[in-house]
Formats: sequence, structure tokens, C-alpha cells
Amino acid sequence: MEEEGSAFTAAAAAAAVPLLSYSNGSHHRKLNPSSAAAPPPPSLSVFLSEVWVETKLIWYIAGPTILTALLQFFLTFITQTFVGHLGTLPLAAVGIQTMVIGGIGFGILMGMGSALETFCGQAYGAGRLDLMGIYMQRSWVILFGTSLVLTPAYVFAGPILRLLGQSDAVAALAGELSLWLLPELFAFALTFPAQKFLQAQSKVMPMVWISLIAVGFHGLMSWVFIFKVGLGLVGAAIILNLSYWIIAVGQIVYIVYWCTDAWSGLSWLAFCDLGRFIGISIASGVMICLEYWTYMVLILLAGLLKNAELQIDAATICMSLEGFVFMIPLSFLAASSVRVSNELGAGRPRTAKFSVWVMVSMSVIIQITCTVIIILARNHFPLLFTSDKRVIAEVSRLVFFLSASVLLSSIQPILSGVAIGAGWQTMVAYINIGCYYLIGITVGCVLGFKFKLGLQGLWSGVIIGIAVQTLILLVITLRTNWEKQAS
Repeated sequence: MEEEGSAFTAAAAAAAVPLLSYSNGSHHRKLNPSSAAAPPPPSLSVFLSEVWVETKLIWYIAGPTILTALLQFFLTFITQTFVGHLGTLPLAAVGIQTMVIGGIGFGILMGMGSALETFCGQAYGAGRLDLMGIYMQRSWVILFGTSLVLTPAYVFAGPILRLLGQSDAVAALAGELSLWLLPELFAFALTFPAQKFLQAQSKVMPMVWISLIAVGFHGLMSWVFIFKVGLGLVGAAIILNLSYWIIAVGQIVYIVYWCTDAWSGLSWLAFCDLGRFIGISIASGVMICLEYWTYMVLILLAGLLKNAELQIDAATICMSLEGFVFMIPLSFLAASSVRVSNELGAGRPRTAKFSVWVMVSMSVIIQITCTVIIILARNHFPLLFTSDKRVIAEVSRLVFFLSASVLLSSIQPILSGVAIGAGWQTMVAYINIGCYYLIGITVGCVLGFKFKLGLQGLWSGVIIGIAVQTLILLVITLRTNWEKQAS
């Protein structure tokens, strides 16, 4: 649409102004735009002052986003914790369903929804709030259509898992659970676009309160339905569905009544220009899914090893803990895509670049701290999920591989967020195919099956793939012409 395109070309004209004022929520700062001559290097005091100002801006977005992500992750975490005490088979079924069948829906919808980080972030940076509501509605249309396409994966989960080599007992129970969890798929289709819409405007605290209500409901009712009422896995699925829908409906209510500057109601414009939007959404979906599905493949391959139930349980516990810790850099991913897209949309490329390196530094420090805690608690945290001594021992043996994954995740998500904010999804999708699958999974299979290293060998391959992908993204980010990206 010509109106949409003009918003971004108009933003580039702002670079001619000698001094720009940037406002984000309650924060306000003065920024020098890019110019032909490079400015002299700042003094240490000026540099530290800029770091402090940028840190406050980042945490204004990332802080509540981290809380929201952790709270929403707690929904699955709580379910796995309760179900794990029903036995090793139910825990394995939940792990397979969450990482494989649920992972397909979650990964695709989250990835496709992240296209809004590019569109809404740049529209907000260019001052075109009127376009943001239209963009979100387009994403809803696309994600609901995608959910319908993904429905057969939930319906036929049992046969699919058996076809992938999983045991009959695990496949049957995971297939039954998938049928009950079908409503969560459509909740994701509403939730992810709404979250990106709010994040682009730095309106993230409402998401924290909505998620907190959902988690409180989920924890109490899961205990009642699973243990007191005795519904077991069925009870867990019912409450998980209700909790996700509480989040989806709560966010929409907030948008309709408290985001009137960017939301003007439902519009037929949501069905216009869908081709371009679908293209970016698919590229975003592929980019995110190729990352997320690496661990799905790891769980599937674990099911092909000897003592499959034990291996799946150990991998599920490690993946759950890593997923919990990963919410921190994942929130920095959201913050980096918002900051980069806002600043590029407003014609301030140097600020975008500066923000990236401040975030990378903070994330590395936080993840190193988390790694030390995981290593020290390696014989204790498995008790949250199981009392089986064999599973606990296997998890303890995997802790150093878990630590390596946590350390790599301190940088990689932020660089992916930069790619989303700058609109590089298609290029990164190709990089992910090569790194995660041609290198990571291939090496993992050789180590795990050929050299008989089991789950440790499989995970080693994944770590190598992530390391190569992180290095490539780091080189691309270092060599990026930010002035060209802004224009």
C-alpha cells in the first residue's frame, strides 16, 4: 500500500535534522543521527552515561517481557512438574507432546507472529501507529488459517509419533494428550500477534499482570484437577487450555480498551496486501522454527536410543530447565527486535547498533550466572520433576551439555532479534538450515549412533550447530551497514 510505504520513506528524512529527540514511554533522550563524518570517540564518562541510558531503555522493554515469558513458560513447567509425579510414562508423553506435536504448532505460530516485530516496530518508529492495528489483524488472519492447517498434526499425533519411531505406549498417551490440547493452538494464534503489537509500543506491563493471573489460576487448578479430582493427564490438558485462553482474551481486552491510539477496531484492510505479509510471516516462521525444532528433533532421536523412556525423561527435564532459562535471552530477542526496528524506522542507525552490543553484554553476564547455578544444583533440580534415581543420574550426566547450550543462548537469540528487526528473516532461515541440520543434527547422529555416545553425542552435535550459527550471525552483524539499513 502506498500509504504504508510512505511512512518509512518519510522517516528517513528525519536524518537531516541536526538533533533528534527520542521518547519511549517515560524515558527521554537526545540522540545524534548518522552523518557522513564519523564523530570523535566519546570520553569514558560519556560512553558510560550512554550505556546507562540505553540499559534503562532496554530493561524498560526487556524486564517486563522477561517476567511475561517466564510466567507463561511456567504454565508448561508446572504441568510437567505435576505430571512427572504420576510416573515416568506420563512424563515422557508430556515431553514428547510438548516438544514435538505442541512444538510444531508453537514454533510455527510464534515464528510467523514475529513478523509483526518488523512491521509494527518500524511503523511505531516512523510514528504511524494507525497502521499497527491493521498489521496485527493481518497476522491474526494468517495465524488462524495456519492453525487450521496444523490441526491434523494434533488429531493424528499418535500415528505420527509411531511413524517417527516412538514406542507404542508413549505415542498412544501423547496422541491422546494432543487431542485434548487442540484449543491451545488457536489461543496461540491470538496471543502471539497481540504480544508483538504491545511489545512494539513498549506496553509490556499489562502482559505481566495478565500472565500472573493465568499462572496463579493454572497452579491451583492443575493441583486440584490432576490430584484431587483424579483426572490425571486429561485434567492437566483442560487447565493448560484454559490458562492459555485467559492470556489471549486478557490481552485482546486490554488492546481494545486501552490502546485506542493504535487500535481503531476491526477493518477489512486486514485482508489487503496479504501476499507480502504472508511472505515475511513464512520467512519469520521458518527462521524461528528451524531453531526451535532442533530440540524437537533431539527429543525424537532420544526416543530411538536404548532405554528410550529414560532418555526422553532426562532430555525433557533438561529441555524444561533450558527453556526456563532461555526465556531471559528470548526476551532480549524481543527487546532487540523492538529497539532495532524502532531506531531504523526513525532513521537512527547508530543507536540501533549501540543497543545491540549493550544487550549482548548484559545477556552474556546473566547467562554465565545461570550456568554456574545450574552446575552447582545439578544433583537437586531433577527432584522437581521426578523421584526416579535413574532419571536423576542421567540428568546429572547431561548437565555440562545443558550448560554449554545455556551459554550459547546468551548471544544467539539477540542476533536473531536483530535479524527480525532489520527484516533479514529469509537469509537467516537458510543459515539455520545449514547450521542446525546439515551440521548440527548430522554430527549429532554420527556421535550418538555411530560412536555409541547416546544422548550426549546427539546433544554435542546440536551444540556445534548452534555455535556455528552464532558465529555466522555475529560476523553478519559486525559487517552490517546500519546507515544503509535505516534508509
